[in-house]
Amino acid sequence: MLRKTSRKVEKFDDRLQELIDDLFETMRAENGVGLAAPQVGVLKRLFVMNVDAEGDPAQDLVIINPEFLDQEGQQQEIEGCLSLPGLYGYVDRPAQVKIRYQDRTGSWQELEADGLLARCICHESDHLEGILFEDKIIGNLFRYNQDGQAIDVKTGEELELVQHD
Repeated sequence: MLRKTSRKVEKFDDRLQELIDDLFETMRAENGVGLAAPQVGVLKRLFVMNVDAEGDPAQDLVIINPEFLDQEGQQQEIEGCLSLPGLYGYVDRPAQVKIRYQDRTGSWQELEADGLLARCICHESDHLEGILFEDKIIGNLFRYNQDGQAIDVKTGEELELVQHD
């Protein structure tokens, strides 16, 4: 399911509202900052997020049928995913994005984002295309051990984490 492309949301009905509420509930229960519908087995172009944006308090965002209008710059950080618990890796993403999307009522909106918010938008949008963060990692896929040391998933060797610029 996670490798399939999601379908456009056409109906903004009570079932969709229930799905949105369920996504937020699941995201919070798992301490996530974003969750896409395909991650819960629903192939719809929809994700939810709650991310602190550069000094602004976090707010719930519902992103439906997103379209990228612009992408600029580059940022590279460690990412994980609720669908691949305990796995991490460095991923290169745009530093800023501008998207057009529909909100939970079906109204079209535009959003400009940078930093973690831009990263989350890109990560969750990838889920709508059947792409996982592990497909984009730079370097090693790793886990953290009980001492907080990064351990290479394939070799079991300890890693010294250095940002790959």
